This record gives sequence, C-alpha cells and structure tokens, in this order.
Amino acid sequence: MAAQALPANEFARALDALKEKHGLPPALLLHAVEEALAAAYRREVNPPFPIAVHIDPESGQQRLCAVKQAVLRVRDEGREVTVVAARRTFPEAQEHDEVEIELPLPESWGRIAALAFKQIVQQKIREAEQVHTYDRFTDLEGELVSGVITRIDEGTLFIGLGGAEGEMPPAEQIATETYKVGQRLHAYLTKVQRGARGTHLVLSRTDRGLLRRLFELEVPEIHAGTVDIKAIAREPGSRSKIAVATRQEGIDPVGACIGVRRVRIQNIVNELGGEKVDIIVWQADPGAYVASALSPATVSNVEVREAEKKVVVTVPANQLSLAIGKEGQNARLASRLTGWRIDIHAAPSAAAEPVAAPTDAIEAGTMLMTAGKE
Repeated sequence: MAAQALPANEFARALDALKEKHGLPPALLLHAVEEALAAAYRREVNPPFPIAVHIDPESGQQRLCAVKQAVLRVRDEGREVTVVAARRTFPEAQEHDEVEIELPLPESWGRIAALAFKQIVQQKIREAEQVHTYDRFTDLEGELVSGVITRIDEGTLFIGLGGAEGEMPPAEQIATETYKVGQRLHAYLTKVQRGARGTHLVLSRTDRGLLRRLFELEVPEIHAGTVDIKAIAREPGSRSKIAVATRQEGIDPVGACIGVRRVRIQNIVNELGGEKVDIIVWQADPGAYVASALSPATVSNVEVREAEKKVVVTVPANQLSLAIGKEGQNARLASRLTGWRIDIHAAPSAAAEPVAAPTDAIEAGTMLMTAGKE
C-alpha cells in the first residue's frame, strides 16, 4: 500500500494547534516539523545519504529527498550523482553542487511521522522557542521591560515577559523593596545569553540604566533628544543624582524632568519605591559642575586642581553636614556623577578643621556617561 501524506486539512489543524500552544511563527514551526520528520526517517531507515523533508504549508503535501553531490564520476552511489543525471532535474547544476533527488514515501511513512511527532517534534519546538526568544530579546538588551513575578526561588525573582521568563538575582534587586508573586514590575534587561538550557534573560532593578529608561519614558523632551542625560550616579533604593543638559535654547532641562506640579519626577520616584532623585544641570566647567552636584548644599568657593583630578570645595559651616550627607552619601554621589574627587571644607569663619568627604577612589571619568551610552 502506498504511503499517504497527512491530509491538508489535518496538517493545517496540527500546525495551528502547535502555533497556538507555543506562540511561534508558522514558518518556524514548519521548519521544526520538517527537521523532525527527516531525523525520524534517518533513525528508522538509516539511509546512506543525507535526508531532507519539505512540506507544502498550503496543501500539507510532503516530499522526501536524498541530498547528493553532483560529480563528474560517481565513486559513492549513496552520496553522489553524476552532473548529467542531476541536470535532468536541475538544469543549472554544476560539479560539487548539492542537489535533492526526490524519493518515494515509504509504506512505513505514517508510523515514521507519528514517531517524529511523538519523540522529536517537541525537542525541535523547544529549540525553536529558544531561538525565537533570543531573536526577540537580543534587540531589547539595555532596554526597559515589564512583566509579572511568576515565582520566587531562593531569593531569585522569575518574571514572565509574555512567552519568556527573565531572572532577577538578589544582587539586582533593591534591598528596600518587597516582592511578591503576581506583582508587576519594570526592570532593566542587562543580559541576553544563549546556553545549553535555553535563552537566559537577566533583569535588574539596581542598574543605572533603569533610571535612564524611566526618564526617557516619562520625559518627552529626553525621548525626543532635546534634553540629554549626561551622567547618572545611583545608590538603589536610597538616592540618585542625574545631570541633564538641553540641546535647544529656551528649554529648562531640570524643569522638563520635574514636570508640571512635579508629576513626572514623582512618577519615577514612585516606580523606584521612594528613591530620592536629585536633578542638576550638567556644566562643562568642572568647578561649577561639582558645586551643582553637591546640591542641595550651597557652595561658597571651589578650587579645581586639574593635576590631582580633584576639586576642593568650601561651604558655610551650617552647610557642611548637608554637603557631605548622611554617611557621606551626598558627596559620594556627587563624586561619581562628576568623575572628580571632592574635598569639602568648612568656611574659615567656622574655625573648623578641613573635612575630606568620603568619596570612592575612582579614576577620572570612570563613572561618566554620554547621552546614549553608560
């Protein structure tokens, strides 16, 4: 009895069912099924030549082909065919070209097809899902994504991203935030990796990129490019500083970020669970830039020491603790934001010893970011 291909309507229904279940493009599914059928045939028959299977997506008709190399003189009948014979089907065939010679479907094709769907298709679909996930998210690396926490395992959050799952390790979570299953989160996609177990998506709530993307989302002037984010310094869950500049005369970059009645900045603060955000105007002059970065403290004098990559700042006595901040946070963030070491002194009238602000030991420019790159 001659082998029969799967009827077109049944094949279409089977393909639609797979598409519905796995959410994959039909072309990707069709390719997975073709590879599965070829693999099952090779397992069942063990032919002496490579096998290819083609399925017409409209009719469901299946073609079984032997893949052979066109040669002038055949030495291996299993894998080779003469150029003359190849040209009967492929008129433009040249020596060393691979050609497909159609074979009759064997009587056992129905059983082979069933075996393929049962044992191999799922594997191929998993592989296709991995490729599809990687292709879908690789262009989103460094972007803001939104998802729902599906489970929490040993402190790691697993977040559903619409057909894919991202992971947020404890180190990428804000320590002051509480997370629960079913909660929707914005996160920064830091890494997209392909591995033996599939595509690995690493998410973060602590990365400075999250703050950048939130400002781009909330502030149309940043999204349009008329306001630039020049630098960001952040201590997640506690406080951040962001330096902005305008590309267009007449636009107040700080006012644009704050918004009418502080709506824009409040939306960002709420998204970050109350993290304070200081917004300052970026300036090319390092002295003026450092003075602004120490906001909300008032600076009375600055001395820029280029050779040491250091700025010595003088503040009124009653501003000293404000300039340094709790546990040195304000000065530390200002140093990270500007890329300069900062020493803070009380004004002479305060009769106090100079105080060096506790700043990170960073090299010049280490923490600087341009408008489009951190």
